[in-house]
Amino acid sequence: MTGPAGWWCEHAWLDTGPVAGVRVLVDDGRITAVEPGAPARPGDARLPGLVLPGLADAHSHAFHRALRGRTHDQGGTFWTWRRRMYAVAARLDPDSYLALARAAYAEMALAGVTCVGEFHYLHHAPRGRRYADPNAMSAALVQAAAEAGIRLTLLDACYLAGGLEAGGHTPLDEVQLRFADADADAWAARVAALPERPGVRVGAAVHSVRAVPAGQLGVVAAAARGRPLHVHLSEQPRENEACRAVHGRTPTALLERHGVLGPATTAVHATHLTDDDVAVLGRTGTAVCACPSTEADLADGIGPFRRLADAGAPLCLGGDQHALTDLLAEARLLEAHERLATGQRGRFPPAELVAALTVQGHRALGWPDAGCLAPGRRADLVAVRLDSPRTAGCAPGQAPLVATAADVDTVVVDGRVVVRGGRHVLGDVGRLLADAVDPLWEGA
Repeated sequence: MTGPAGWWCEHAWLDTGPVAGVRVLVDDGRITAVEPGAPARPGDARLPGLVLPGLADAHSHAFHRALRGRTHDQGGTFWTWRRRMYAVAARLDPDSYLALARAAYAEMALAGVTCVGEFHYLHHAPRGRRYADPNAMSAALVQAAAEAGIRLTLLDACYLAGGLEAGGHTPLDEVQLRFADADADAWAARVAALPERPGVRVGAAVHSVRAVPAGQLGVVAAAARGRPLHVHLSEQPRENEACRAVHGRTPTALLERHGVLGPATTAVHATHLTDDDVAVLGRTGTAVCACPSTEADLADGIGPFRRLADAGAPLCLGGDQHALTDLLAEARLLEAHERLATGQRGRFPPAELVAALTVQGHRALGWPDAGCLAPGRRADLVAVRLDSPRTAGCAPGQAPLVATAADVDTVVVDGRVVVRGGRHVLGDVGRLLADAVDPLWEGA
């Protein structure tokens, strides 16, 4: 945490939108005052362009960053892509996981992310052997986020079965043994040993109805009570078809039946939903995390996100497999995909996109005290330049629809500067990424 400081913003995104000339006072990592229309004072640090609250990446698989630019030669579908993803998963250990996640999280910080929700299922050693510390891989993620300077919600995922087919759940394959605990009770006991600390919250996840049998869903929901609970939902039609064949209902209906849905739960993807599914998610107040770049990269489809928001499901955004580490671009894709699907523009106005990027993402990750520039909130400030080749000439209120990660100039997390002048405190993040990724592909 830091001592008293003043930040003067050329423009700042407040509750009503962008306001010119805003002074933000910070003490001990918290905003103590916001002064719209105030001049800068001696000693204030100046933030250029438009200052947004910190962005929350609500769905990350950090180790997938190693796949960027390595899968486009194979064609196929989500299921063929998954085979290459499993090959990377088989090669990681706590040290290499730390190096890769630290670099991936630093890249997120460069893009304005101040908090990440890590959907974590790479728990154990190859063939399911336990490390001396059964949470060694989790510890690597916690250390990685701390060194990259961002907050972490560790969404520890229950993963018990290899898949779901018309005949029922299938056995774990050799790689999936790394993901699995003996049952939901064993998973819960392991997660209970994970300590929270400043900058870290421990949540839970149902990997999917493919990986968690119906009889175990209630155990996960009970163990997660009082914590964020996330779940991959209806990413693929094949998942829906198998769930109907085995359980006679959609994955959404199955999750509702076993008490998984509700205001503390976030459904990730929610791409292939029925009208009844949309209504259930809205009625239960379940949040939905859209991951547009991943859903496009894996040819998953376009989810009914406008209908979900209108039904009452708060929307947030995630980078998921890190095909693109640019949450501003994810927001723009959310709107662009809606335009392509409906033939209409302006499906998500800028204010809604900013809310999904900030306050709604933080709530989904268990940080209700972050995501807006107001007294008492965490001092997360993201300055986006308005004079780059991409943003020059745009109205500040429309910057979220044109700016990219490359326009992020300064990032402050809990009052601490993590990115200044577009450079991370760790130095050359590209080199960190190359040093972490390249060894994973040697001999592949």
